Amino acid sequence: MPMTLPDTEFDPDDNFAAGDADGIDLDDDAAVEVLVWQLLLLINPGDEESAAQQFRDWQEATAGADDDRLVPALQATIDWKSGFHVAEEDPGTLIDAINELAARYNLDLDWGVEDPTDAEFLDGASPHALLELAYDQLRVDGYTLWTRETGGDTLAGWFAARDDDEAVRLVAHALGIEVRPGAG
Repeated sequence: MPMTLPDTEFDPDDNFAAGDADGIDLDDDAAVEVLVWQLLLLINPGDEESAAQQFRDWQEATAGADDDRLVPALQATIDWKSGFHVAEEDPGTLIDAINELAARYNLDLDWGVEDPTDAEFLDGASPHALLELAYDQLRVDGYTLWTRETGGDTLAGWFAARDDDEAVRLVAHALGIEVRPGAG
């Protein structure tokens, strides 16, 4: 039976009072669902409706799935909505994805050139430098750009409110997702 949406009043101090997420038993499906819900709330700041839709999509994608499918299903659920996952050697798509996410919050990032889609600019663009540039600008606007370890030659991540930095770390860690601010 699918879980109903958890309480939206997420307070990391209440949910992780000990400051250590290692004690959570992730074999408990309900605990995983609560953590996924909390993460979705964090990466959809101020947009509970999107978080709820993504949560339902994730539940549907993981019904009866093995534990090793939880994070890939989460990534598929949030991709181009509240997260990104792009090939490391494709800075153009990285810029497009980050711009798409920034537009959700009416933010316009300055990539340091007039046309960030210019082939000459993209040929010399370092994806890690682009992530750091976006990170620095988002911090000024009250957000943090997070990247996560993908285990391959791809880049993945999301935005969250800067005030929720510790909560993002704790919830992601409890889900077994290695995250870092910016390009790390």
